[in-house]
Amino acid sequence: MNEVTPRSVVDGAVPLHPVISPDGRWVAYPVTSVGRTGDHPQSAIWIAATDAASPPRKLTEGTAIDFLPRWAPDSASLFFASDRASRGTVQLHRISLDGGAAEALTAWPGGISDHLPLAGGRLVAVVAEESPPDERPGRGDVKVWGQEVPHDRLWLLDLDTGQSHGVDGLGDRHVVELAQRPDGGPLAVLSQATPELDPGRRTCALQVVDPETGKVRELGRAGLEASAPTWWHADGGWHLCYLATTPPGPVGGRAVFNLVVPETGAAAEHLPVTSGMTACPTGLAGVGEGPPLALFADGLDTAIHRLDPATLRFQRVSSLEGLAASLTASRSGGVVAALVSTAYEPMNVHAGPPAGRLLRLSDARPELREVAWGRQERLSYRASDGLVLDGLLILPPGRTRGDGPFPLVTLVHGGPYARHADQFMLGVIPSGQWLATAGYAVFLPNPRGGEGHGHAFAAAVAGAVGVEEWTDIVTGIDLLIADGVADPDRLGIGGWSHGGFMAAWAVGQTNRFKAAVMGAGISDWGMLVATGEGGTLEAGLAGSCGWEGTGPHRHDRLSPISYASEIRTPVLILHGEDDTNVPVGQATYFHRALRRFGIEHEFVVYPREGHAIQRRDHQLDVLERTRAWFDRKLADPTPLGAGKGLSDQIG
Repeated sequence: MNEVTPRSVVDGAVPLHPVISPDGRWVAYPVTSVGRTGDHPQSAIWIAATDAASPPRKLTEGTAIDFLPRWAPDSASLFFASDRASRGTVQLHRISLDGGAAEALTAWPGGISDHLPLAGGRLVAVVAEESPPDERPGRGDVKVWGQEVPHDRLWLLDLDTGQSHGVDGLGDRHVVELAQRPDGGPLAVLSQATPELDPGRRTCALQVVDPETGKVRELGRAGLEASAPTWWHADGGWHLCYLATTPPGPVGGRAVFNLVVPETGAAAEHLPVTSGMTACPTGLAGVGEGPPLALFADGLDTAIHRLDPATLRFQRVSSLEGLAASLTASRSGGVVAALVSTAYEPMNVHAGPPAGRLLRLSDARPELREVAWGRQERLSYRASDGLVLDGLLILPPGRTRGDGPFPLVTLVHGGPYARHADQFMLGVIPSGQWLATAGYAVFLPNPRGGEGHGHAFAAAVAGAVGVEEWTDIVTGIDLLIADGVADPDRLGIGGWSHGGFMAAWAVGQTNRFKAAVMGAGISDWGMLVATGEGGTLEAGLAGSCGWEGTGPHRHDRLSPISYASEIRTPVLILHGEDDTNVPVGQATYFHRALRRFGIEHEFVVYPREGHAIQRRDHQLDVLERTRAWFDRKLADPTPLGAGKGLSDQIG
């Protein structure tokens, strides 16, 4: 058995975003390391045969960041983005399936952000800044809000001549995502009013662009955070589907919207087609001219669905155990590929028929098969109001429930619109198997507000974040105590992002926990509206904004900072210094409050990190520091031997 160390967690590889070839024979996918060792990320592109007849092979060296693979229409070559020429500036490249040297197709000073090879093989749609940085007027490093912000425009690159021209009909819209009609016709373009981190101005719209003439037709405003535009054909007409957050956002989660694309400039009605479903859409995949396939989060598992053209409702095609993401389909729809992870298998690329068994193609972490992992159990229980909930329990390796009670750490997921699927729980942010191998039982609850149980379940936290979802978590902990699994005198709680908020909320509501970890968490919702990139959308969770009169405001009652004087639990606070999602001021505010009331805590800020911790040295610190924190605070008050750590006492 191999020992699990922090290095064994962060020094592995992980595949990302597979793309299947139009003929269904190959799947391309980037592979990157879990932990970044320098200032610039690195990734290589691999290809694998979808029938697993031959082993995967590395197509690019990966000495730079090689990513965003896109297949040529004839499936004979691959386009990809890379910063190999100049670190931090991404250009378009093309490589043959036989490997060899890649051909650079662009050398724009500002680089590109996306690309899409078009039917016929002559044109590539490229998304890039409207003009090189040195051509934009400016005033040094002075920043004026709303001015001189580079927008990503749509360009058409002619591979025969090497020349490109911009599509002027989109005006000053910021282009986000593209999809070409399967018959080689127009492009569907999702665009925003601005790239600025200001959701009040990031209104999304859908347009259709003729790549030959540049003519643009407006299809109306799209839903919040719209993505994955997908064409399909029925009854002699073309439709478009896309994913978007249900209004008013961010509560309620994602839905699939469909519209009939009018022949002329007539208005198009965007209709939700997933209303009433108890599963939640997470991805769309186009299938030639036929109706699209979609991935749905379904409780602890994932399902593949297909849209029924007659009813405009999604019908289940197959079920996948655990977590599946990044669905991609061949032109015929006979072969799909996705990233899949189950309880004891890390994320890997799988492929096969949508209604059949998917074969594992990649093998990103073979070394982990030598480890004896903790037993991962599925949980199902009812909340205090009768709502059916699920979650996971991980026991220390080699132990059963009968060996309890164990010290219990509850890890709350982010979001809140996320979930703990029945996937391999080993990661950098305090993760289940990492703590289980040290002797802890780990509870991974899925309280209301998350995905996998439909719109009403997700929307239950609207204006009431931390209320019923908190009691959902407490109910699960109490059940584990009653079952003899958890030691009531050795309880810990932690999480990242929304999970960090819930940890901070928990210690202000009860003194039951002996230790907490608040990772990138929210302490004050009003301040998050003011400074976070979600802006006023956060009021959908907290119920109010700070500028709505003199208060008290609803968000004050839902902010952990308001209960700081009640906290007695030691808290470890971790935060990225450059976090724009939840700015580090949230952690600083909580730290100052705990210091004011004399509460034991540690406050750790990671330089050059955003909302996720990516640098290898910082990831190692997170792993070591969080487990050491729980070890110190949850140690058995009557140790079995002097000098023994928690894992020694239990195992």
